[in-house]
Amino acid sequence: MRTSIATVCLSGTLSEKLRAAADAGFDGVEVFEPDLVASPESPEEVAALAARLGLTLDLYQPFRDAEGVSEEEFALVLRRARAKFRLMQRLGTDTMLVCSNVATATVDDDEVSADQLRRLGDEAAAHGVRLAYEALAWGRYVDDYRRAWRIVELADHPAVGVCLDSFHILSRGHDPAAIEQIPGAKVFFLQLADAPALTMDVLSWSRHHRLFPGEGAFDLAAFLGHVLRTGYDGPLSLEVFNDVFRQTDVRRTARQARRSLTWLEDVAGTHPLPEVAEPTGFDFVEVRAEDTGDVDVLLGQLGFTFRGRHRSKDARLWTEGPARVVCNEQHARDRSPTLAAVGFEVTSPPTSAARATALRAPTVYRRTLADEQELPAFAAPDGTEVFLGASSAVVDASWVPEFAGGHEPGAALLTGIDHVNLAQPWQSFDEAVLFYSSVLGLRADAGQEVPAPNGLVRSQVLRSAAGSCRIALNVAPLVWESAAGFPQHVAFRTDDVVAVARRAVARGLEPLGIGRNYYDDLVARFGLPDDEIETMAELGLLYDRDASGDFTHFYTATIGGVFFEVVQRRGGYDGYGAPNAGVRLAAQHRAQHRT
Repeated sequence: MRTSIATVCLSGTLSEKLRAAADAGFDGVEVFEPDLVASPESPEEVAALAARLGLTLDLYQPFRDAEGVSEEEFALVLRRARAKFRLMQRLGTDTMLVCSNVATATVDDDEVSADQLRRLGDEAAAHGVRLAYEALAWGRYVDDYRRAWRIVELADHPAVGVCLDSFHILSRGHDPAAIEQIPGAKVFFLQLADAPALTMDVLSWSRHHRLFPGEGAFDLAAFLGHVLRTGYDGPLSLEVFNDVFRQTDVRRTARQARRSLTWLEDVAGTHPLPEVAEPTGFDFVEVRAEDTGDVDVLLGQLGFTFRGRHRSKDARLWTEGPARVVCNEQHARDRSPTLAAVGFEVTSPPTSAARATALRAPTVYRRTLADEQELPAFAAPDGTEVFLGASSAVVDASWVPEFAGGHEPGAALLTGIDHVNLAQPWQSFDEAVLFYSSVLGLRADAGQEVPAPNGLVRSQVLRSAAGSCRIALNVAPLVWESAAGFPQHVAFRTDDVVAVARRAVARGLEPLGIGRNYYDDLVARFGLPDDEIETMAELGLLYDRDASGDFTHFYTATIGGVFFEVVQRRGGYDGYGAPNAGVRLAAQHRAQHRT
């Protein structure tokens, strides 16, 4: 199907928005009236630019407060409308969005509204224009799409139809199933937006917090299915009001928007992408810095074995059981340690790479010699490089033999990588959620906010259904933007966290300092035995429990922008020790200020 985007979704001038939409691969745009009013280009020049870019101008919007008014007020409505219809003729667009009245409505009568829409339709038809009537979620009288359709039916005019907007319907909790009772020929336009699940007034929710499909909590695939079953064959158009998108790079936001529609068409079954299974596990993580020597020491303390240097790159490999960490010093001048790449095990790397390409994920190039394994790689929104490797359950071939000169691993206490925690810039958080869910097929858990000594940390976990791959995305308080950067970390699994901690301490690891008040609180909350509490306090262990099981874990010190965690899950515990996050952040804050 054709795709479109409202210019209100993007930052910049109208001409910049048109160029970004074309560059992202959209077929058309909705022209938001304030963008045209502020533009120095005439309507004819805007139309000519759109044509040169291969864009159609699909909708002119919005026309407000048109119905449910007195006859005296309606005379003014007609005067306004005639001027807009002439403007639309100059633009070369033939559909105008008419919003249900929120300000001047004084008559709560469907017959009156229908009659006024009918007369407005006569004027529109005389100018070659159609009217797409939309029920705003905060409309004074008409706030339900079903009532808007009843009014359109009563108007019974060929130039009057409905506009269906997912936000206005789903934010009010209206059942979208009745959409299928509307003839597709009378659905003049479709606008799509996702949104987070928030408890607030619907107008503020709409004006500031809409998201692109796949980034929020709405079931847009089901919604789109209802619309398509009417026979609607117009464009899939995005109308997203969001404070972040109005500030960020226009071309990047347009590409993000286009990816969201590609994802939606896939899940709705209208334009399927290459089908891939969710990742089966983590292949490796990579720490990059000019000097990763301190990270090498830390890994050795945790029990990792040095496996050798890469044959053609300035990189070293450390392993402990199936957990693999690459320390890369190539092309990293003046860079402190950061988590630069994550490798995933997938059933078919070529198929997963084809899906990522179809979703316009930027490819990552790394020089690979003829006798080295080439792994498809793509850049996540924050710049983290995502590699796709073959699942060890499918093939035995591996890139590990490319590292030589190290030691053979012994018995391992770690059983793999449990989860990876990635810090996100505030402006790319929602884009990252869409990237990992659409490209890798991970599903988003409920988000939460964690208190830190200098603000709230917004956190969102994306994971495979089986839990073999878990990524926690965090948005740090803005104060971190002026610091060295919010730390990221890798959590390793074990079946004996006490043994791992004792081994690490014996090798010189200094556990993250946890205050005694925390352990006194553990006694009050869980009634743990004194000897167990003393062991935890000695080793810097933290603890959590729920109805399904319990969770014990500890953290290392932070080196540059990286630290590590070791976790032990018992029973069916499936969380991440969220009650301990504030304690950890406070301990890291103290350690940072001591440094």
